[in-house]
Amino acid sequence: MTGSMPARFQASPDALATRVGDEIVLVHTRTDQIYVLNPTGARVWELLCADCDRAEIERRMVEEFEVTPAELTGQVGELIGSLVNSRLITVLGDG
Repeated sequence: MTGSMPARFQASPDALATRVGDEIVLVHTRTDQIYVLNPTGARVWELLCADCDRAEIERRMVEEFEVTPAELTGQVGELIGSLVNSRLITVLGDG
């Protein structure tokens, strides 16, 4: 992975996001699937939508939340994988 460009992400045009308190509710308009992101997941979503790459997302999350970098890497990877599989985000560029 060394030397490749960090992946950036784009929200799907089929994903509608609504903030409800400290959570974000995502609706996939083609499948009517509903996803609820807890406060940390909601922050990841906001950073994804702000054109942050994965490394930047993880950097900011470590600063904002009481979590170790190792814990965060796994959690962010799991969430991004889930969002990609659910077609709520797409990966831009392949490095």
